[in-house]
Amino acid sequence: MRLPKIALVLFGFLVILSCLSDNDSPNNSDPQNEDIYFPPLNSDTWETKSISELGWNDSELQPLLDYLEVKNSKSFMILHEGKIVVETYFDGHTNTSPWYWASAGKTLTTAMTGIAESEGLLNIDDKVSDYLGTGWTSAPVEKENLITCKHLLSMSSGLDDSLGDDVSPSNLQYIADAGTRWAYHNVYVKLQDVVATASNQDWSTYFNTKLKDRIGMSGAWIQTGDFSVYWSTTRSMARFGLLVYAGGKWESQQIIPENYLNDAINTSQNLNQSYGYMWWLNGKSSFRLPQSQVQFPGELIPNAPDDMYAALGKNDQKIYVVPSKKLVIIRMGDAADAENFALSNFDNELWEKINALVN
Repeated sequence: MRLPKIALVLFGFLVILSCLSDNDSPNNSDPQNEDIYFPPLNSDTWETKSISELGWNDSELQPLLDYLEVKNSKSFMILHEGKIVVETYFDGHTNTSPWYWASAGKTLTTAMTGIAESEGLLNIDDKVSDYLGTGWTSAPVEKENLITCKHLLSMSSGLDDSLGDDVSPSNLQYIADAGTRWAYHNVYVKLQDVVATASNQDWSTYFNTKLKDRIGMSGAWIQTGDFSVYWSTTRSMARFGLLVYAGGKWESQQIIPENYLNDAINTSQNLNQSYGYMWWLNGKSSFRLPQSQVQFPGELIPNAPDDMYAALGKNDQKIYVVPSKKLVIIRMGDAADAENFALSNFDNELWEKINALVN
């Protein structure tokens, strides 16, 4: 039986709608994900793009590299939609040389906390003592029980940051109620104990299985004094930056929960607008820095795009992610100038050079 013309029209319209819902729906959480390149696992292969292909200012590349070399850099990478545009090594460093992430690696702990929560192993709104038991600090029990996992993620535990980086109970002392004071504190590392306890695995095993191996990273956690520090190649740091740029996905696999990651890269509390869950945020009206209770007016890195967020580590270890420009940028090395704990003047100067290249 032949269908009436109006039925054929409606049928065709429904087919078009079906295709749109599969491929072009505005509810797609990451519509540009199809354009992102992911390097294969367990391979040195990594596709590239040329500066000329992107229409960037090729004459500004060498001044940028000269500046990086003078500023004690070991490595520098720029990815555009996941493909390598710039990859340079200095001072004998190579693409197989490991280097420390310092506090840029805090964002790895952020990722793992979100992964564990997505598996139902923990809830970031739970108090830390639900997982570690009471007495993990020297605070009175009623004050200790105010501290949630989210407070550790957002650096608002209320514990005294002036006592150094030792996280033994005797060194974790009450100074303010959790959520009422922002202070950059090594106590965040207790989240690794929370994840290990909740998963019934040691931290490194859970990390390797749930993150490192799934995106092809190399590297290892090394205990250095009071710190658990991640060491890896520059390309492994870039893989993690790419994962975050892609909304927590690696190809078709959602590794870091999208909603959690979105919270992590936005303001996490009302004390430091420029801080998420251990990610530093540009484009806000004020910021606070480690070892200070001063609130500074203005944005974190004026020369950087407003939507940039960053993992910043001691002595200028950097992961910059810029969604609007489809960029992930990595810098590893010694301190560009003086020793620093996160942000330094180098960030703004470096972005002046990057802008000259990419704008």
